[in-house]
Amino acid sequence: MNIDDEFRLESGLTYLNHAAVSPWPQRTVTAVQQFAAENGTVGSSNYPQWLEVEARLRRRLSELLGVGSEEDIALLKNTSEGLSIIAHGLPWKQGDNVVTSDQEFPSNSMVWESLDRYGVTTRKVPLHSADSSEEALMAAVDTDTRLLSISSVQFGSGLKMDLPRLGAFCRERDILFCVDAIQSLGALQFDGTAIEADFIVADGHKWMMAPEGCALFYSTPIAREQLQLHQYGWHMREALYEFDSESSCEQSGCCSDIPNWSRAESARRFEPGSPNMLGIHGLEASLSLLQELGMKQVEQQILQHSRYLIDAIQSHPKLNLITPEAENRHAGIVTFSITNRESAVVHEQLTQQGIQCAVRAGGVRLSPHFYTTSEQLQQAFTILERIISQ
Repeated sequence: MNIDDEFRLESGLTYLNHAAVSPWPQRTVTAVQQFAAENGTVGSSNYPQWLEVEARLRRRLSELLGVGSEEDIALLKNTSEGLSIIAHGLPWKQGDNVVTSDQEFPSNSMVWESLDRYGVTTRKVPLHSADSSEEALMAAVDTDTRLLSISSVQFGSGLKMDLPRLGAFCRERDILFCVDAIQSLGALQFDGTAIEADFIVADGHKWMMAPEGCALFYSTPIAREQLQLHQYGWHMREALYEFDSESSCEQSGCCSDIPNWSRAESARRFEPGSPNMLGIHGLEASLSLLQELGMKQVEQQILQHSRYLIDAIQSHPKLNLITPEAENRHAGIVTFSITNRESAVVHEQLTQQGIQCAVRAGGVRLSPHFYTTSEQLQQAFTILERIISQ
């Protein structure tokens, strides 16, 4: 495989913003183009083949997550939808609380805060130190805590959480454990079984390098039985393609007042209507690349890039590292601030010179992927040094 054939970014552009929205590999561009062309010429004539792509995607996602069965995976629109299904599906009672952190992306705080109408409190725990982050979260738990929700990697600081430790803690106390894995999947090896999560959600447009609008939702069989459904449609029935079964029952005069269907036993119960087939084709193509390379190799390359950036930042007198330095505490995100300079201003200057990055957590956030070259990172840092020396 020639990686240069997969990524054809404009000359002069160094893309260090995969923690936001990733460019697509060429195979994904091709898959989406071919799917669009097919729709424009033969419509849905090849729908059975589309279903094969969808089935492959579910298998790939179960392998990427490190979970036992694709039956536990639903395909949704985005992370926010998945979190909302959990938040507004659980049977809360007055006085319950949810524990999360003060570093979460808005999706993983707003959804829990919306439960205040039911008398549910959201505890946003300050994460002052990487070494004490799990202790702080666990200390906030009490007998009224129903769920702990955390991002696997914090979107701003790049702090990597100790998920197995938190998962074991929740399991011991019969607390539901929800993980927003959007900043891990596609960047790091992931073991959904080892972390003992009840729910895992993640969109495909960041490290998985796929189109926006297609996300995964994982739930254990036991956990999903606790979720009440608020969306209904043909695709969430157990008898997926038996479209005439209900009308036949009504014509015979039996059970006319009783729904003649049952929800899917699998996580497909959370997919009420027609799937995003274009997004499915795109995400399946992107995951095929990651799995051909192997997530061990992808992770190794990303962590090597992060190490280079962390060392370079720490060696510069005007730069202040925000991301934790310890090897087990960071992933693909490296964030820093600049002494006596506004991060937003430096970010704008970097962008103007072809360095695609972001402003997060009070600093400039860099997030290279596995295909980013060491030469690109060196050039980006040279440009950064030139900017801050002015």
